[in-house]
Amino acid sequence: MTAPTPSSQEASGPFLTIAGPTAVGKTEISLDVAEALNAEIISADSRQVYRELTIGTAKPDADALDRVPHHFIGERSLHEPFSAGTYAEEANARIREILDRGRRPLIVGGATLYLHALQYGLADIPDVDDDVRERLEDRMETEGKEALYEELQRVDPTQAEKADPTKTQRVIRALEVYHGTGKPLTHYYENQPEPPFTYDTIVLNRERKALYDRINRRVDRMLEDGLMNEVRTVMEIDGVQLDEPPLSTIGYREPIQYLQGEIDDYDEMVRLVKRNTRRYAKRQLTWFRRYDEYTWMDASTTTPDDVLDYFASD
Repeated sequence: MTAPTPSSQEASGPFLTIAGPTAVGKTEISLDVAEALNAEIISADSRQVYRELTIGTAKPDADALDRVPHHFIGERSLHEPFSAGTYAEEANARIREILDRGRRPLIVGGATLYLHALQYGLADIPDVDDDVRERLEDRMETEGKEALYEELQRVDPTQAEKADPTKTQRVIRALEVYHGTGKPLTHYYENQPEPPFTYDTIVLNRERKALYDRINRRVDRMLEDGLMNEVRTVMEIDGVQLDEPPLSTIGYREPIQYLQGEIDDYDEMVRLVKRNTRRYAKRQLTWFRRYDEYTWMDASTTTPDDVLDYFASD
C-alpha cells in the first residue's frame, strides 16, 4: 500500500491515531505504519514520558526509537508534573514542528484522558483557592450532601443533571468552580477552545482471552526484565511521592506495596498486577466505546497495509 502524498492532507488533519488497550499490540503495527507515512510518533502514554520508568511502562526499545522518531518518551523527570492539559498543549506544538519538517504526526497510545485532551480539548478552568473547597467540605459536614446538591441544581442545573448526588466530590468540585470563579462549570465546558487539528482514530482490540493472555505474559516479561529492581531504584529517589501518580498506578503500586510490606506474598503481588492490568484494559475499552467516530480493528488480523488503506480511503 502506498501512503497518501503530503499534498493530499490538509495541514490541520485529519491525522492518524492508533489507540487501544494496554498490551494489544499498538507498538508493533505503529512502527511499520509510521515508516510508510514518513511520520513521527506522538506517544499518548501518561507514564512513558518519565525517564525513570522504563520496564513497568513497556517503553519502545532502542530499535524502535532508532526506526522512527518518537515524542514524549523519557523526556521528563518524576519531579516534573505532567497532566493531560500539558500534554495536549505540548503535543500540538510538536505536531506543528513535524509538519514544518515535511513529515506527518502519528499518534499512538492508550491514555484515554490524554487522547481526549488532544483530540477534543479540555475546559480551561481557572485555579480556585483551596479555602473555597475547605469551606464546601465544612458545609458538607454541617448541612449534609443533599443541601449542596440542591444548591448545585440552582446554580448549575446542567452539571447537577449529569452528577450523581451520591458522588459528593463531583458535586463539591462543581460548586468549587462556581464559588471560586463566579461562573458555573458548564460555562467552561461550553466555551472550551476548539483543538487545532482533527484526527482519524483506529482502536485495536483482541478477543478478550487473547488480550488477557498477552497482559499476563507482559507482566511476567517485565518481572523477568528487572521490574523489581527498577522499582527499588525509584523508591530511593529523593522527593518522589510513592502514593501519587505515576507511581500509584498499576504495575508500580503493587511492587511498592510488596517492598513496603503491605503485600506479604510475592506471588500475590504478581497476581494483583495482572488482575489490575486486565481491569484497566477493560476500562480503556469502555472509554473508547464512547466515541462513535472511532474505527475498531482486530489486532490479531490487522496488518499495516489495512491501516494505511483505511487512512487513505477515509
